[in-house]
Amino acid sequence: MTGSDQLDTFLATDPRDVGCEQAMRMLHVYVDLVATGRHAPDRHPGVAAHLSACGPCSDDFDGLLAAVQHSPEQARPNGRRAECLRREAAGR
Repeated sequence: MTGSDQLDTFLATDPRDVGCEQAMRMLHVYVDLVATGRHAPDRHPGVAAHLSACGPCSDDFDGLLAAVQHSPEQARPNGRRAECLRREAAGR
């Protein structure tokens, strides 16, 4: 990649992009929103912008989402996870 290519890539970066570190901190929350049918990009636009631009982070998202969608806990939430989902649905 030339200096000009790097500059073009930098200038094309979405200003909402939160970067890898913040996206990874929020990935589990973002995946839970997607997995439960809520529109995650509306709640976390910076994470959405980052995932659309960063291949490695997008791969992590895809893998975590696949794992969550195939887990028994996701199919039938119980315990602490169920309580968190109920609170969020109630707006608390």
